[in-house]
Amino acid sequence: MAKRYRYAFAKRREEPRGKLCLGLFIVSVVLLLAAVIVSFALNGNGGVVCGGLCLFSMMLSVYGFFQGLKSFSNEKYSHTYSVIGSIANGILMVLWVGIYLAGI
Repeated sequence: MAKRYRYAFAKRREEPRGKLCLGLFIVSVVLLLAAVIVSFALNGNGGVVCGGLCLFSMMLSVYGFFQGLKSFSNEKYSHTYSVIGSIANGILMVLWVGIYLAGI
């Protein structure tokens, strides 16, 4: 009879910065949606409120992207949340650049 090998892989924990990265993406999207809702509710006269929400959302997106990139340096953790958060924050940053350039 052939010898059977049984492999067991230890489950690695998620990187804490990856969780932070994904959390910042979620907060950033919520702020973006809040700014859009406020703008519609005030018929486009949101001004400072919408600008503040959008600026804070953009800064959270940039910070989340860099935290996601920094989380890849630690190899003893799993990077699932880091990959998802970094890609999502990168897409959101490109969206913010597009919104900014469309306004100019």
